[in-house]
Amino acid sequence: MSKKILITGGCRSGKSRHALMLARDIPGDKLYVATAEALDSEMEERIAKHQREREAEWETHEEPTKLIQVFEQLENRNGVLVLDCLTLWISNLLGENLGSDSILAETKRLMDQCEQMHCQIIFVTNEVGAGIVPENKLARDFRDLVGGVNQLIAQRCDGVIHMVSGIPVTIKNESQGR
Repeated sequence: MSKKILITGGCRSGKSRHALMLARDIPGDKLYVATAEALDSEMEERIAKHQREREAEWETHEEPTKLIQVFEQLENRNGVLVLDCLTLWISNLLGENLGSDSILAETKRLMDQCEQMHCQIIFVTNEVGAGIVPENKLARDFRDLVGGVNQLIAQRCDGVIHMVSGIPVTIKNESQGR
């Protein structure tokens, strides 16, 4: 069974950088699953920046929606897998017209697949519920769905880290249980 860690925090809080730092010390394969799509020049630059931050040893798999299939393909690999990021995955699934119930069910299936993995897994996600209540229903629904997915993932992870201004704050570790 693999060890699973969730790293959450606000935008530009250092989540991805911290995930790569943690992964650096794990022996074996370095697997990076990216859910972002370069739909505009700003996102192209963000993706390029993340690519520059990873060393050549990283094997990248780009998949915006079908994470379970990628995890099944990588099931027997050792080392570490960084999934960056859950928030974009949710947004991509919503773009394919999946509803909240379907996305929550897909999250549970993803976590079931994680139990079959041989590598350690580091999930990266955004904390979207700590700010102002969004003005429109779509944004509130997105915030609520991300919060629900993050809770499902956090429950089944061995560790949860909240990034604050580039500083990791451990909010759950293995000794606290599930």
